[in-house]
Amino acid sequence: MRDASAVDVPAQAVPAAAGPPPAASVRRATRARWSIVAGLVLLALVPVLAHALDESFLVSLFTRFVVYAIAAVSLDLILGYGALVSFGHAAFFGLGGYVIGIVAFHTADGSGLFGWAGSGEALVLWPLAVGVCALAGLVIGFLSLRTSGVQFIMITLAFGQMFYFLLVGLMYYGGDDGLAIDSRNVLAGMSLRDPRVFYYLCVALLVAWVWLCRRIVGSRFGMALRSLKQNRRRSIALGLAPLRYPLTAFTISAAGTGLAGVLWANYALFVSPDMATWQKSGELMAMVILGGMGTIFGPVLGAAVFLGLEQMLTAWTEHWMLLMGPVLVLVVLFGKRGLYGLLAGRGSEG
Repeated sequence: MRDASAVDVPAQAVPAAAGPPPAASVRRATRARWSIVAGLVLLALVPVLAHALDESFLVSLFTRFVVYAIAAVSLDLILGYGALVSFGHAAFFGLGGYVIGIVAFHTADGSGLFGWAGSGEALVLWPLAVGVCALAGLVIGFLSLRTSGVQFIMITLAFGQMFYFLLVGLMYYGGDDGLAIDSRNVLAGMSLRDPRVFYYLCVALLVAWVWLCRRIVGSRFGMALRSLKQNRRRSIALGLAPLRYPLTAFTISAAGTGLAGVLWANYALFVSPDMATWQKSGELMAMVILGGMGTIFGPVLGAAVFLGLEQMLTAWTEHWMLLMGPVLVLVVLFGKRGLYGLLAGRGSEG
C-alpha cells in the first residue's frame, strides 16, 4: 500500500478557476511574452550600450541587478507560491558569500581548510556553496515549518539574526569589518576578471534559474504547493503531505539565494555580515512585492526597479527609503500582481 503523501496530486487539489475570455487571455499572454523578450534583449545589449555610451559603470550596475534578481526569484518561490514569509532569507545570501570568502582566504594564505588546500575553480566552489546553503535551508526549514503565520516569521527572523551575529563574532575572518577576496573564481580555467564576461555569466545563470523555477511551479509539485497555500486543510484531506512540499520549496529557495550570494562575493570581492541582516531580507521581500508575488518574472523587474530607484534616490538623500515607501504602497494598492502585472496584464501568470 503506497504512502498517502507519495500519491500523485489529486486533480481536485487545485480547483479550476473561471478564466478570462480566450481573446483577452491571448492578448495578456502576448503582452507578457513580449515583455519578457524585451527584458532579455535589454540584458543582452547592456555591455554594447555601455561601450557605445562610454559608461562602463552600466555593466557593473546591471550585474548587481541580475544578482539580486536571482535572490528575489528564489524568495518568490516560497513567498508567492507558498505564502511563506521568511525574514531570515538573507542568511542564505550571506552563507553563500562566506563559503566563497572563507575558502578564498585559506587558499590565499596556504593554510588550507580541514586538510583541503582550497581551490579557485567555480565548478568546485559554487556547487559546494549552493549545497551548503541547501543543507542549511533543509535544517532551518524543517524546524521553522512546524510553525505557521506570525510564528513562522519570527522563527525565520531568529535564525537569520543568529547567523548574522555568528558572522560578526568570526573575528578571524574580519568580524564586523568583513572579509576581502583577492580575485574572482575561474570557470573551467576561464578568468572572470572581465566585467562583461562575468555579467553574461550572471545573466545566463539568471535565465537558467528562472526557467527552472518556472518548471517547478508548473509541475505537479508546484500545483501541490499552491494548493496548500490556498486551502491547507482541504489539501491535507486529499492526501498532500503538509511538510514535504513547503520544505522542498524552502530548500530550493535557500539554494537559489545562496547562488546569488556566491555571485555577489565574486562581484564585490568582499563579504560582510551585512549580507545576512534582516534588513537585507526585507529588501528582497520588497523586490518581490514590487515586481509581483507569484509571477517568477516579476521579482526580476522588481529587483531592477528597486535598485534603480535606490541608485537615483541616494543621490538626493540618504533617507531614500522615505521616498521608496510610498512607491511600494502605491504598487500594493493599485497593482495586484505588482509592476509585472501592470506591464503584462493583471491576469498574466509568471
